[in-house]
Amino acid sequence: MREIGQIYESCESVKKNKKDLKDFSSLPSLATEYSKWSWSLRSAMMESENKLHNKIENEAIHEVEETDLQRELLETSEEVEKSMSEFFEKDTDANILIHWKTSFEIKIKDVQENIVRETKRKLSEILQQRDLKKKIDAQRTHHENTLYEKSKKLALKLKQKVNEEETLKKDFDLFWEQSVKKIITDTQPMKDVDIMTDVKRLLSDMHQGCLPVEQRKEGSEYNIFNVSSYYENVILKRLTKKEISDTVKDSCRTVKASFGHAQTLSPEDQAQIRSFVTDVAQQTDTMIQSFNISKMGYNISCILKLTGYIKNRITEHQKGPVKYVFKNEFFMHLVLSICKRANKIITDQHRMFKDANDPVLYLERKREEYYSIFQKYCHGAASAAIFGEIICQKLKEPSEQSVYKKTARDLTDEMRSNCESLNGNRSNLEKHILKTLAEEEDFDKCMNYIDNPRDHFQSFIRDEVSRYITDKFSVNVLPKMKENIKLLQQKIMKAAHESTEHVQVNSGDAGLWLKNFTQQLSDELIFSEKHLSGVKHDDVDDFNLLEDVIRQELPAIMSDISSRFNTNTFPEKLDYKFRPDELLIDHLCQCCWVQCPFCKAICTNTIENHDEDHSVPFHQVIGLSGIHYANTNNLSVHICTSAVAKNNLHFYPIDSKDKVPWREYRRAGGVYADWSITPDLSELPYWKWFVCRFQKDLEKYYSKTFAGQGNIPDEWRKYSKHDAIESLYKYI
Repeated sequence: MREIGQIYESCESVKKNKKDLKDFSSLPSLATEYSKWSWSLRSAMMESENKLHNKIENEAIHEVEETDLQRELLETSEEVEKSMSEFFEKDTDANILIHWKTSFEIKIKDVQENIVRETKRKLSEILQQRDLKKKIDAQRTHHENTLYEKSKKLALKLKQKVNEEETLKKDFDLFWEQSVKKIITDTQPMKDVDIMTDVKRLLSDMHQGCLPVEQRKEGSEYNIFNVSSYYENVILKRLTKKEISDTVKDSCRTVKASFGHAQTLSPEDQAQIRSFVTDVAQQTDTMIQSFNISKMGYNISCILKLTGYIKNRITEHQKGPVKYVFKNEFFMHLVLSICKRANKIITDQHRMFKDANDPVLYLERKREEYYSIFQKYCHGAASAAIFGEIICQKLKEPSEQSVYKKTARDLTDEMRSNCESLNGNRSNLEKHILKTLAEEEDFDKCMNYIDNPRDHFQSFIRDEVSRYITDKFSVNVLPKMKENIKLLQQKIMKAAHESTEHVQVNSGDAGLWLKNFTQQLSDELIFSEKHLSGVKHDDVDDFNLLEDVIRQELPAIMSDISSRFNTNTFPEKLDYKFRPDELLIDHLCQCCWVQCPFCKAICTNTIENHDEDHSVPFHQVIGLSGIHYANTNNLSVHICTSAVAKNNLHFYPIDSKDKVPWREYRRAGGVYADWSITPDLSELPYWKWFVCRFQKDLEKYYSKTFAGQGNIPDEWRKYSKHDAIESLYKYI
């Protein structure tokens, strides 16, 4: 519905009859092609971003400019331009489509600029954090490589016991326990984190021990994203300054208790607050990603930054043209709800950090690897052979991450082609969302779609990706993983062979071999010379043997990676930003989310903060947003496009007692003036069925009724669920 809606609005100058446009066969194909063009750019940039990310971690590059990223996209950009030209020139409706060519060239240019800008931001954050995490990485490398050298010394002492396997194992185990114990003693222990305890303690300190009543009992937490009304969280500005001051100070009292009568918020006020809450939540999601907790670890400063940002946003919001003041409870509810929603993400990312950096955990995982190398030292293996095995063991984790990331990107591409709900533009995605809502008939999910559409879209994408991976694991997912392992193994062996040739031609040493080897892999792996700092290799001089050992040992390493791959791999092994669902969310949800001030339909524009008017091809029943007839409790059954076609309908804008004709809705100014609502009597049957099916639920949700002037027309009740779903496929 999104992109097609823009096309409808764009071509008013070409065809004025909107009904004719709905039968225009090229509209869906243009929207689909636009989605393919934008995905081509995003997919190409993901590949480039991954390579540059690896280079940054390997300290191969120290800055990234937008011009570098534009250069990376040049080839794909030219291919997209060529594809666009061919489409507009060769389509059967080319004479009409040509009117949109310039418009879509501008849109694609905007998309490309946004992708480049966002990638630059993410890579800049990695550069800034690289130096901060050097100490963490260096400590782990020091522990690992010190153990290698100590085990080597022990092996040289025990050479005479080489045939006494049991004695060797016993001596190694004693050495290992003592060495690890010393490392743990010298290292600050890593604890599990309890995000919500930190948040509640911080808020309690900020507000003299007073938390909202709903947050004091476990399991009964208030969720600000699910409330139907914010009236308990505000004080209307019509109160005196003293009343406002007294109520804000006493955050544990309700408005009703303070003033003896209930306060109300208009549907417009409710929508304004809900939009504010959604935007703050979205921005804090971005902040949490920027903390890079899986690499940097969690500490309470993360919560301090979030609470500071939320407090500043509330302060700025209240300075605007609003007729209410938020109580302190609102700030606490918002912080708690946002942190509760992010709790799993933060906890999972810190678990990944702990697994990688807690010596108790990562050294235990490597115990058998160290013992294998220890045995080779005892048996007098050549230095080149031992160095080759150490390199293979060091390659294990970066190879695993590389293969997982590549498989995630490949899966994302595949789902863009093969997954029915994800293989088109965002209008196709919304069609499947609405279809699913009708099939499940879950009112809470329906209201989440209406009140928090962005959140609902993201949840739907995550569910679809999880289902796809589970259903297609053995047929599609695992074969991709194995193919990527095979390709990476070939690249590693090619790098080893070329490094051997390079050293032999230049009469170099092991240091030159290692430098050449890691440089060749810097695009593919987070693996550099620093990972082997402290491992002595001065006596390594047989580079053919070194290469042979890597060739022999590498398959077992790769086989081990493959054997552990299962449907839970991505959640367990990959940071959120690299997972297929998040990659698709980035693509499908980077667009306008402004909702119609009347019916809450979502703007169709694919660009956030766009200059054009907001618009949507099909509006909803305005009663779905709680709007009712003046001085009654009757929810409205009007639909925006038919309402603006009538001469005798009026409405009261936000903060105004003056009614405005629907035909002249822009006169109301503000959010109303930013929308283009075209008079049209054609309406989507889906929403008529929806109102009938959920009438009682909606009446309870808004404490109002579809009665009197808001009585549901009898003909609406003739639509079945099948009719509703069929209308989605007919019109969207």
